[in-house]
Amino acid sequence: GGGSGSREAVERLVREHPVVVFMKGSPAQPLCGFSNAVVQILRLHGVEDYRAHDVLQDPDLRQGIKNYSNWPTIPQVYLNGEFVGGCDILLQMHQNGDLVEELKKLGIRSALLDAEKDQDKK
Repeated sequence: GGGSGSREAVERLVREHPVVVFMKGSPAQPLCGFSNAVVQILRLHGVEDYRAHDVLQDPDLRQGIKNYSNWPTIPQVYLNGEFVGGCDILLQMHQNGDLVEELKKLGIRSALLDAEKDQDKK
């Protein structure tokens, strides 16, 4: 099938940008707490340039992305076409420093690195 929930369609979406988020609502107006948390974590790292897809607008995509990742819940975060996880995994990566490293691999410098430098100066 070539619908928006098909494996091919989902694969195109996850590969169209280094950082792709499937969420409920939009980054400007997240419609669930977990989606909001993902947006906030990315914002903390200064990642403003990413693709966000609102699964509430597209039931086929909502099911398709769950099938694709084999992960039952939304939001879902993809880095460089690879499924990373949902809100809890992203939060864990944020807390243990892995997210900074993963972003660096994509050529994205986390804003938290600069924030830490500023603290050293004080």
